[in-house]
Amino acid sequence: MTITNKTKLKDLKFLITGGSAGLGRALVAELLGRGASVATFARSEEGLARLCADFPGAHVFRADISRKEEIHAIAAQAAQALGGEVHVLVNNASSLGPTPLRLLLDTECEDFEAVLQANLLGPFRLSKVIAGNMLLHGGGLIVNISSDAAVSSYPRWGAYSVSKAALDHLTRIFNAELGEQKIRSVAVDPGDLRTALHFSAVPDANPENLKDPALAARELVDYIEAGDFSLDRIRL
Repeated sequence: MTITNKTKLKDLKFLITGGSAGLGRALVAELLGRGASVATFARSEEGLARLCADFPGAHVFRADISRKEEIHAIAAQAAQALGGEVHVLVNNASSLGPTPLRLLLDTECEDFEAVLQANLLGPFRLSKVIAGNMLLHGGGLIVNISSDAAVSSYPRWGAYSVSKAALDHLTRIFNAELGEQKIRSVAVDPGDLRTALHFSAVPDANPENLKDPALAARELVDYIEAGDFSLDRIRL
């Protein structure tokens, strides 16, 4: 489906990765509240149980974006739940790696690789499969949740920063290669959010200086509803 400013949210079908907490959970709530169809998955069984209880209208299943062998099953479950189509993929799930955050030279190679699996390779693999579905149905939108760490060099954020910077460029390349087929990609920096992930990275962060994930979700859904995807990267 080609998404424009005339597309109604109630006609769109979303797949959101990492929907059990933070921005992912807020997006599920916002989209369901506006009448969209939503499928989501995460690793946390406890978080998914709460999500199912709070939002029975969502299609929820457990999966791990970082595991290559699960990607096709994820895409199949989502398509089945959403009636065969995925119009919008939101690659939201992220990993910081071990905390407290370490200097890059002190980061174990295995930990660096695990962050790339979750934040870059997982979204790449899932996007490849979902893009095939989108091509069959006339287009779609891939939203990659990025960060200011993708463009700013913060000490101790090395693995996460590298993964998000690569995700930004992956977004640009997908646009260059898929834009003519009416599949758009955008990297979205939602700002510093009041989430468990942020506090695990910055334990002494002042909550008053952090954005409510519900606000970021509302801004992102407003952006999708406006239908202008002329930029490769935006900040909410």
